[in-house]
Amino acid sequence: MNLVKCPRCDLNYIREDEKYCKVCLREMKGENTEDEVELCSICNEAPALPGRDVCLFCLKEMNKSNSTPESDTEEEHGENVDTSNIGDMDSVSGMDEIIPEVEDDEDIPSQEFGEIEEELSLEDVREDEEREAEEEESEDE
Repeated sequence: MNLVKCPRCDLNYIREDEKYCKVCLREMKGENTEDEVELCSICNEAPALPGRDVCLFCLKEMNKSNSTPESDTEEEHGENVDTSNIGDMDSVSGMDEIIPEVEDDEDIPSQEFGEIEEELSLEDVREDEEREAEEEESEDE
């Protein structure tokens, strides 16, 4: 009993003695499978709206609670924010840059870094490429 892919959909596996998978057979017979209805995540009673996880009633209730007047929200929080001094704040561009202090590692010889730096210098690489290009041009002439 070997399994092979369904010749119609090429997704599902079937036994060698079957013609099509169960999904394809249902589609060919014209049977519609009903998708499970997703219930609202808040009330767990009404079906959720397409693309959302809440029903229409709960969505309306959430919108009502989010659109309360500012006076109600200030009373709930018990805090009033003074916005008069916001304009006095320094802009981000005016702030000093914080530069961390870096200590030199004495364990690693500085010559090693110098050699690596020289080998990886972009300017040197560009100059070498330009010299090679000039040499090739002069050889071609």
